[in-house]
Amino acid sequence: MKNYILTVSCRSTRGIVPALSGYIAESGCSILDSSQFDDLDTGRFLMRISFLSEADKGLTELVEGLRPVSAKFEMDAEIHDGSQRMKVLLMVSRFGHCLNDLLYRWKIGALPIDIVGVVSNHFDYQKVVVNHDIPFHHIPVTKANKSDAEARIMGVVESTGTELIVLARYMQVLSDAMCQKMAGKIINIHHSFLPSFKGANPYKQAYTRGVKLIGATAHYVTSDLDEGPIIEQDTIRVTHAQSADDYVSLGRDVEAQVLARAIHAHIHRRSFINGNRTVIFPPSPGSYASERMG
Repeated sequence: MKNYILTVSCRSTRGIVPALSGYIAESGCSILDSSQFDDLDTGRFLMRISFLSEADKGLTELVEGLRPVSAKFEMDAEIHDGSQRMKVLLMVSRFGHCLNDLLYRWKIGALPIDIVGVVSNHFDYQKVVVNHDIPFHHIPVTKANKSDAEARIMGVVESTGTELIVLARYMQVLSDAMCQKMAGKIINIHHSFLPSFKGANPYKQAYTRGVKLIGATAHYVTSDLDEGPIIEQDTIRVTHAQSADDYVSLGRDVEAQVLARAIHAHIHRRSFINGNRTVIFPPSPGSYASERMG
């Protein structure tokens, strides 16, 4: 029996849940897990259903059968093969803690994705990437060649069938055009719980200000720098007895964990962009163990 994931976004109205559950039952399928959210502020309804096909219906047949229900409620609805791993392109500059963490999780099976390549504007992690049998793409970026560099990056995206780009501390600002073209498909890690300390040495700034909590924020990339819809956040407590270097070390640990959890939410279709915010549904039973490792 194959596992499928149905995601739905539409205007909130009566009858959506029975229509979807009825279709799934009539198609010879059984629901494993279901989450829903009715946003009273925006009038949007969001839903994620994980189900098994007991009648061995294929993805194409299920998608076609859903069309009448989808049309009736004017849904943005998609059905995904739960066993199909998402194709992910990682991008990094000179800070490798997030990249190394993701490669390790991927290697031990705790991050169920297909890493189709790593793009970097430096050579620092070429050997690490190649040793994992992953293609490495060195694409230098300067003010003069920025548009050409992005064209090369998009060439990698298109040739590999990339479904998600992860900026694992990639320290180049993406153009508005690229952000719009890949909207909802680029995740970045921001080295702050709140974007209060911008620019160089954010942990040094936090240390100087005597903060008691440091953290990290994973968000979708938009043309507004570091202000896209937030997927995941976490913090860790610090004290006056710790140094700025301690802040950096602790902060990097939090960044790696937050980024991994954000990726898990996205690849398991639990993350829904809802205006400037996100709705993140909890892990389904079938994926709970692997996601907890994230």
